[in-house]
Amino acid sequence: MRLLCWDEPTPGRPFVRAALAAVAVAWLSGCGGHVLPEIHSDADRLSTARRLRDQGSYLDATELLKTYISSSSGTAQVDEAVYLLGDCYLRQKEWALAVNEFERLGRDYPESDSSAAAAFRLAEAYFGQSRREDFDQGYTHRALEQFQSYLRGHPGHWLNAQAERRVMEVRTRLARKLLGTGGLYLKLGFWEPARVYYRQVVEEYGDTASRTEADLGLALVDAREGKRAEAIAQLREIETRYAHLPVARRAARERQRLERK
Repeated sequence: MRLLCWDEPTPGRPFVRAALAAVAVAWLSGCGGHVLPEIHSDADRLSTARRLRDQGSYLDATELLKTYISSSSGTAQVDEAVYLLGDCYLRQKEWALAVNEFERLGRDYPESDSSAAAAFRLAEAYFGQSRREDFDQGYTHRALEQFQSYLRGHPGHWLNAQAERRVMEVRTRLARKLLGTGGLYLKLGFWEPARVYYRQVVEEYGDTASRTEADLGLALVDAREGKRAEAIAQLREIETRYAHLPVARRAARERQRLERK
């Protein structure tokens, strides 16, 4: 069998070349070979960037916005461009870059129509950098402070409801961090430190779901310290107050164990 060379004429050669050309075009179209729309002015650049952001083309919008901001720093719409750039970074989970842009807007353009939304998005960028409950919660605290600052400064803004939900989510995470630390001390037999953490959950995060676990934790601390009567009374109260929750069944088992002693 003889192998054909590329330059050797074959009946199907035009078809092969056409197929290869089609593959090349498809590859360019699907692998970053697209071309940005033609830009004729700064206003066109901003409107195109806005449209690309709305379509989810965040990388392309980012490049256009950075160019617009650097060349139009004195124009009336540069504050909007800064906000859109921060929003594009936020949607790409580039949290630190988003923080820079939202802080810049609040600092340099406090009277902007976008300042309220930027205050909310800044909190979102902080929250995006927060870590799981068993790690340091520095960014979680910053996010909470920023969400609360936004709500105080912009009552009635269209993002208020979303911010209020975020506040509860953030507070729940912080409460669970304290709850976990209290549970660790309880397991290790350090009763008073455990009590401190459980009490902090009750006093500072009593509106979160962690309150029930903290109440149970306080009763268990009393039980471990030998305060049998106090612990039984607390456990009975938990059974009554949280009768519809699993924590009530745990409290009942612990109470029955103490009563058998």
